[in-house]
Amino acid sequence: MIQIFSWIWVLSGVLLILLVLLHSPKGDGMGGIAATGSSMFNSASSAEASLNKITWTFLIIFLSLAIILSAGWLS
Repeated sequence: MIQIFSWIWVLSGVLLILLVLLHSPKGDGMGGIAATGSSMFNSASSAEASLNKITWTFLIIFLSLAIILSAGWLS
């Protein structure tokens, strides 16, 4: 069981890195990607808001599993 949570922790860490890299350093965010109009999002701000929510979700998963695995609560 600890191995399953460890793999989920690693996967969430890798996805968290990728999600953070998708954010624009200048605040444009995914506006450049979603500006073509053929996006599944209604606007660039909608895409950025969705990206923020996903990033925060993976951050909570990553930090929660880090605390649980380091405290040894599963053994």
